[in-house]
Amino acid sequence: MKSIAVIGGGAAGYFGAIAATENNPNATVTLFESTNDPLNKVRISGGGRCNVTHACFEPSELIEKYPRGSNELRGSFTRFQPKDTIEWFESRGVKLKTESDGRMFPITDRSETIIECLQQSAEHAGVNTRLRTKITTIQNVSDENDHTHFELETLSGETVRFDFVLLTTGSSPYGTKLAESLGHTIIPPVPSLFTFKIKDPRVQDLAGVSFPDSTARLEIDKHKPFTQSGPILITHWGLSGPAVLKLSAWAARELHDASYQAALFVNWCDSETEASALTKISVFKEKFSKRTISANSPVDIPKRFWARLIELQGIDAEMTWANITKKQMSVIAQELTASKLAVSGRGIFKEEFVTCGGVALKEVDFRTMQSRIYPGLFFAGEILDIDGVTGGFNFQSAWTTSWLAGQALRGLCMAADA
Repeated sequence: MKSIAVIGGGAAGYFGAIAATENNPNATVTLFESTNDPLNKVRISGGGRCNVTHACFEPSELIEKYPRGSNELRGSFTRFQPKDTIEWFESRGVKLKTESDGRMFPITDRSETIIECLQQSAEHAGVNTRLRTKITTIQNVSDENDHTHFELETLSGETVRFDFVLLTTGSSPYGTKLAESLGHTIIPPVPSLFTFKIKDPRVQDLAGVSFPDSTARLEIDKHKPFTQSGPILITHWGLSGPAVLKLSAWAARELHDASYQAALFVNWCDSETEASALTKISVFKEKFSKRTISANSPVDIPKRFWARLIELQGIDAEMTWANITKKQMSVIAQELTASKLAVSGRGIFKEEFVTCGGVALKEVDFRTMQSRIYPGLFFAGEILDIDGVTGGFNFQSAWTTSWLAGQALRGLCMAADA
């Protein structure tokens, strides 16, 4: 009987342990988690609702959501994608719902629903779960018959042997150290998916003001600009929202290297160009010359933000459109479509923490998720140098890679037992 160790009790760990057990009924599968709180990231994700996956069912479109790992995941998503994730959970009694932006959650709106499903499925499959058991070292050794296996040592000094190991420790440094000890290259992890710290009078004291259709362009030193579109939200510390979070993901390494100092150009009303905005302003002036400027905007934009822009141009609150100058109109058009803001640091995205970096992808066979350096060693989830934008994509890569590892282990176990 073959034995499989799964190290890491997160989403990928549980999903991988279940897949490994169900595909290898004659093997023993042991899941090691260093804390007493497994699946913690599942618990806090999506504001406590768990954004399980995204309603994106074309692999060619799905891979576009991954700043790192898209090429490697192309084939993987033809084998296990969001449609399969939905079926997997529904076959275990958990129905998912799709929200207007494509994010998918359990219909209960409770992350505990997903946690209970994973833990019950693991127990039903026969996974041996060991909490508060930290693996400190992994060694690949051979016995007297020249058969290789892995020796794992725990923090308490216990040594346990396994035929195969699946590493699913997420962004934890201890997991990448284990991989590195076996000869794998580790791409230094840096934060991804974060908000921007911005101190600027245009957004100061306007927390809560949002722009549903915006475009943001990030310029960092001499790098090619990064551009993303989508909603933007003003916060107490700067800017957030899908457009900002996507920018932070795609430019994660460049921002880290620049100490999170960059120039951000925002078009607050994406449907307008500077020229079209100036035209609307001119037409509005002619049509509503007796109205006050600060209380009457010619474009669809939050009233508080419009009033702030007008105030910063030195325009009196009682001044009417009849008295605005051409220069003032030109400056306002530019501010509406290309406000330049200085990014001075990074904030956080709720309680979630995603990183880019991890095990170098060229050292992993994505048909099986097996190490190209050590046969019998597998990887899944965020320990790999893969990260997606917000919206359930990081969980999907975890489900996919751990499922593939479980499938591959079936063939290896059968071959070993033959």
